[in-house]
Amino acid sequence: MIISRTPFRISFFGGGTDYPAWFRENGGAVLATTFNKYCYISCRFLPPFFEYKHRLVYSKVEVVNNTAEIQHPAVRATLEFMGIKEGLEIHHDGDLPARTGLGSSSAFTVGMLNTLYALQGVMCTKRRLASEAIHIERNILKENVGSQDQILAALGGFNKIEFLDNDEFIETPITITKDRLHGLQSNLMLFFTGISRNATDIAKKKIENIPKKQKELKIMREMVDEALAIISGRDCLSKFGELLHESWLLKRGLTEEISNSRIDEIYEAARCSGAVGGKLLGAGGGGFLLIFARPEQQPVIRERLKELFCIPFEFETQGSQIVVYQPDMIPGNT
Repeated sequence: MIISRTPFRISFFGGGTDYPAWFRENGGAVLATTFNKYCYISCRFLPPFFEYKHRLVYSKVEVVNNTAEIQHPAVRATLEFMGIKEGLEIHHDGDLPARTGLGSSSAFTVGMLNTLYALQGVMCTKRRLASEAIHIERNILKENVGSQDQILAALGGFNKIEFLDNDEFIETPITITKDRLHGLQSNLMLFFTGISRNATDIAKKKIENIPKKQKELKIMREMVDEALAIISGRDCLSKFGELLHESWLLKRGLTEEISNSRIDEIYEAARCSGAVGGKLLGAGGGGFLLIFARPEQQPVIRERLKELFCIPFEFETQGSQIVVYQPDMIPGNT
């Protein structure tokens, strides 16, 4: 039995510049962190005496006789990419709902790769996990995805990720004092809007609009370095929240699918209750709303948004890990 644990992510600035349609011409960067909510994938070789070859358990249960019959696209694509022929039993569990702007789809793909490599006795590097997850999602599944989610899920931590025109990336861990990091975390709140959505559809619209949104995307890229200057300096951290607000106003203008009247209502309620800024995470359209507010204002905001789930969280640094490693012999081998 192998079990992997892969974190979800919060992207603060630069989202949208991690699409190849943008960074191959202009370069891109994001400022983002992973946090202590995870995707867990367990896997074992399935003994050959069952009537089926693969058994998958996620939001549904699949029992199939060959890989091509698997309905879950990421599982099917990953098994085919790795050329695995043996029968498997695979279980997925997540701490938070899927399709909610936290990079859960990429965490799943990264976790699948990590689990399957471990099952074969291979210790895969984190950069390889990230690069292969991007390849599977973008080139095999033909999804409209950026590059930050896979990199963050694999590497973990609070990072500036730069995207180069040759499809390579540079990760720079953020080094600030423990007190400064704690101060930033203490100003952040995470609310679930209750709305799930298909991110690839919204991302497709954003990609189509890139030629018309050059100015906005350049500003959003510049905000990465502005935010870094704030958190690494001595300025009041509220400036980070103010920059989040500016970034949200730009982001929601990239395509009309990013926000809606319900999301705008929630965000304005938080602002009227003392929030400095915030943003909808991920591609938009629903999911989780990140709010920046001073600790003394947070009880008021929590009461104003009491119909929503407020999720406690902390930053994490480990990335995708194998947390249980009890390898079994491959069926049929001696």
